[in-house]
Amino acid sequence: MEPAMFDGLRLAHWQADLRADRILVLTLNRADQGVNALSRAVLDELESMLERIALELPKGLVIISGKAAGFIPGADIKGFGDIAAKGQTEAWIRHGQLVFQKLAELRCPTVAAIHGHCMGGGTELALACRYRVASRDDKTRIGLPEVKLGIFPGWGGSVRAPRLLGAPAAMDLMLTGRSLSASAAKAMGLVDRVVEPAVLLDEAVKLAQRGAKRPFKQRFLAWATNTGLARAILAPQMSKQVARKARKEHYPAPFALIDTWRRSGGLPVHAALKAEAKAVVKLAGGPTAYNLVRVFFLMDRLKSLGGKDHGIQKVHVIGAGVMGGDIAAWCALRGFEVTLQDREMQYIQPALDRAAKLFEKKVRDEAKRAATAARLKADVEGAGVAGADLVIEAIFENLEAKQALFAKVEETLKPGALLVSNTSSIALEKLREGRKDPARFAGLHYFNPVALMPLVEIIRHDGMAPETEQRLAAFCKAIDKLPVPVAGTPGFLVNRVLFPYMLEAATAFAEGIPGPAIDKAAVKFGMPMGPIELIDTVGLDVAAGVGAELAPFLGLPIPAALSAPPEAGKRGKKDGQGLYKWENGKAVKPELPKDYQASSDLEDRLILPLLNEAVACLHDGVVSDADLLDAGVIFGTGFAPFRGGPIAHVRAVGPDKLVERLKQLQQRYGDRFAPRPGWDNPALR
Repeated sequence: MEPAMFDGLRLAHWQADLRADRILVLTLNRADQGVNALSRAVLDELESMLERIALELPKGLVIISGKAAGFIPGADIKGFGDIAAKGQTEAWIRHGQLVFQKLAELRCPTVAAIHGHCMGGGTELALACRYRVASRDDKTRIGLPEVKLGIFPGWGGSVRAPRLLGAPAAMDLMLTGRSLSASAAKAMGLVDRVVEPAVLLDEAVKLAQRGAKRPFKQRFLAWATNTGLARAILAPQMSKQVARKARKEHYPAPFALIDTWRRSGGLPVHAALKAEAKAVVKLAGGPTAYNLVRVFFLMDRLKSLGGKDHGIQKVHVIGAGVMGGDIAAWCALRGFEVTLQDREMQYIQPALDRAAKLFEKKVRDEAKRAATAARLKADVEGAGVAGADLVIEAIFENLEAKQALFAKVEETLKPGALLVSNTSSIALEKLREGRKDPARFAGLHYFNPVALMPLVEIIRHDGMAPETEQRLAAFCKAIDKLPVPVAGTPGFLVNRVLFPYMLEAATAFAEGIPGPAIDKAAVKFGMPMGPIELIDTVGLDVAAGVGAELAPFLGLPIPAALSAPPEAGKRGKKDGQGLYKWENGKAVKPELPKDYQASSDLEDRLILPLLNEAVACLHDGVVSDADLLDAGVIFGTGFAPFRGGPIAHVRAVGPDKLVERLKQLQQRYGDRFAPRPGWDNPALR
């Protein structure tokens, strides 16, 4: 068979074009999607192509994407459910390994030409090529993020990456799931060339023709760090580092990756691939992977809310405190013209200083950084209100103060502009009273720290226009945040669910249970930080303000620590002193006595109030369904993602068992643990 027989060959997803220099270009352009996610059909066609190519070799092979969006984002996760339900996970993984191994064994030079996203299975395909070239473009990102789905690279990536890059670099890439720019990938040795996007194909062809020699240091590390002795030394060190950030029972994938590499890193490729597949299949069948895949789809659902038409160019933020200042900075970072207002310049300047640090971290190019900074302007007089398409109020939590501010803003607010409050707990029905245009008034509640927390609650009231919700959802999408629409009742969703948890922690603290013991119990369950540390991080003043709004609504008693505003200089992390002492941004926690034993019910005391309130929120219609509730609480609080969210956890444990445990706590500690309405909801089963 002549290679010319490939020329112009077009399958559903792949096209082969043989150049005059006998370099064959395989273009992937998945027919049924906007991105090149690797489905069974895509892999089947690639396998067919590779079998033909192996029979009569061209001078070289280049694999490139026909999608402007990018190279390959990874495997088609939407097909995972069907594959698992049919018991075909092992066959699916082995099939991908087999196809990529056929690519790796071709007796001609092979090159992956990467532009845009190249993740997971896309990177594994690139690793199966002899060479890789990437475009010098901000959109080009390369990574192996499978650990975020509760597994690790299973199509040969965990076998090939350490042998190419050296174990330390490869394992760091896989264990963190982080993505690399093209230049960072080149520095690591993951790609051989970085070129301008316009010449990507030309340079890939040159690489196929001429090859590239890897630096001696990379080749030496690739050998030296994969020897039996190196694996025996490095693996325990890696496990120890991972254990500082994740518990093995919560997130088994990183530990399984390290163990599989330790045992099989020195085996021939085919044997190592079998070990890789065995470990990944086991992980894929576990609850952590199931729940993390579910979280992935929950994120997708939130991203799909709203369209692109938000009609917002200029944003005016009132209140330059930590929240208001950081909201303003984030909007400027994402391309909006922003004016930031407060009583005097002395209150605005710290926000501008924080913004400068954010821009320095996020925008590497100096010219672009200067342009970003120029989009954020101080505005003591509030002149920016008149030209703003969106005005965000972010002052302190006081109904009368907010009402007075809204009335002042409405004097110059232009028709069609949206007015929103960043209130964390005040009912929207109260805030909307007296508004001139209630249809365009809403809550838009961000979470602290703004740069890290992905969720924004869009808070409804019965006079809000549907168009307002849609515009705000589109705006959230434009600033890379995840919107969740919630009812405007006190606390909305996240704070309402979180408050009983924090309240019980403060109560336990007041009883004399050490803060570190309380935090340890919560982290053991899977929370990202303990509730005592969280109270200090949020601020005792903010927690007290939320408590004043929420406690009467929920019928809960407030412990002394949250019953009144804190002493001056003792508001928590921001003052360096709260329930803990803080140094260099970290809590200084006293050591627990070696013989200290926390009460066996401490975890239940903390977590069950949170689950209880989540069930009540679902019952009260705070969100439209259980999936949105789980998404909101995971992305708004960091609730243990491996558990899939509060409602998913209730289903896993069983609502009847949890109700019984609540009743036991009620008998022991009082009626604050009484089961809330909604435990008979069919959605919990």
